[in-house]
Amino acid sequence: MTDDDPEAALLRSWQHNAQTWTDAVRSGAIESRRQVTDQAILLAIMARQPERVLDLGCGEGWLLRALTERGIEAIGVDGDGSLVEAARAAGSKTVFHASYAELAAAKVEIGHDYPLICTNFALLHQDIIPLLAAMQALLAPGGTLLIQTLHPWSVAAGDYQDGWRSEAFTGFEGHWQPMPWYYRTLSSWLRALDMAGLRLLELQEPQHPQSPQPQSLLLVAERKSPA
Repeated sequence: MTDDDPEAALLRSWQHNAQTWTDAVRSGAIESRRQVTDQAILLAIMARQPERVLDLGCGEGWLLRALTERGIEAIGVDGDGSLVEAARAAGSKTVFHASYAELAAAKVEIGHDYPLICTNFALLHQDIIPLLAAMQALLAPGGTLLIQTLHPWSVAAGDYQDGWRSEAFTGFEGHWQPMPWYYRTLSSWLRALDMAGLRLLELQEPQHPQSPQPQSLLLVAERKSPA
């Protein structure tokens, strides 16, 4: 990787923004999360009544805590050490520190046979297929992968094609470092699932009643049946 590599810049931005992000999440400063998306992923998980959940890209651990409060064994994994420590310090017992590259290559043992694996606004790099394939392999028979992400139609900004974008965190308090992230169209999301050996079960578009656009895209998938 070079210094100009957006993948490297993405990792650096998370390292820089970890504490500011933790503060923003825990204070409820992100309106879309507070009003729509946090509840959306919780409801989608609870509808499947899993006994155990892996949260991929768990961040500071808010979802781990919410699931634990509801009687679900919640395991987290994240690539940023500061966020992992924040999640552990807030009471989450099992939080692994591993990069997505390590997870995609199955170099880290984080458990297996998960009834449900979720990832909440945490798939921001370009080549997600190896990671999705690795997660697919960790699902229990009949298990589901649940992805919540930015809705490609809501954030297209007139440019509906795959490519790197930048988040400047305008309007947020604190000292943020701009974050590159990879935008993908709806068809690209569905193609990535297919190439990772997953089959789409359900698509949801969580939306605030007073908003003209969906706040997120929720994809629910399962492992493909052998041909």
